[in-house]
Amino acid sequence: MSGPLEAPDPLRAAADTMRAVRDRCVWTQQIDHRALVPYLVEESAELIDAVEEGDRAELREELGDLLWQVLFHAEIASRDPEDPFDIDDVAQGLTDKMVRRHPHVFGDAVARTPEEVLVHWNAAKAEEKSARTSVLDGVSERMPSLALAQKLLGKAASVGVRIEPAAPNPGIPAESPDDAPGLDADPGSRHPVTSEAALGDALLALVATARAQGWDAERALRERLRALTGEIRGAEAAEAAAAASDPGHLGN
Repeated sequence: MSGPLEAPDPLRAAADTMRAVRDRCVWTQQIDHRALVPYLVEESAELIDAVEEGDRAELREELGDLLWQVLFHAEIASRDPEDPFDIDDVAQGLTDKMVRRHPHVFGDAVARTPEEVLVHWNAAKAEEKSARTSVLDGVSERMPSLALAQKLLGKAASVGVRIEPAAPNPGIPAESPDDAPGLDADPGSRHPVTSEAALGDALLALVATARAQGWDAERALRERLRALTGEIRGAEAAEAAAAASDPGHLGN
């Protein structure tokens, strides 16, 4: 009697599928790393939406789409004539790095708190990146501006450069009960901003406040924009409904 069938390897199957697509799809064959970047940005954004909206089915699908981007880049890299590497090399490098950065899991080090874990992580990372000459090395300027600001505030603090958090409710004017918060009131009533440079200072101070409170400034803005999108769509729907019920509405 034969033994049980060997369990399939879905990750290997995905890599093999990517290889076949690269070999046989004329569109895929002409794509390089740079041409893939817009798709990587888009898929990452869609994954963030799925996470923040709590949609499990979308989360599963978007994780797959992002994995496809990783497989795609690795397959392109495997065919480089000068410095080839494939998905197995990527996976091995990741495994090696994670083992190094978790000595409390895979070695004799001890970490009883998240803070102690971070100490081990940063020590391992510093050893790996010993050739770096600045805390800014490795920080991408292509990050969204608020996320970059929050990252840079952490880097600044590590070298003794401190940006003071804004005073309570800086630049947020008094709300009118008849208006959306802060949209029509005087924006200079609490925190005058008279130039674009001053606006940058005010925004950085707000991000410093977010960091001091343990908040995510980028997410806060995204969620507010998501709410604003809903408000806009609601207004559009209301106007469309009014127009449908009164054909002369738009001409009034």
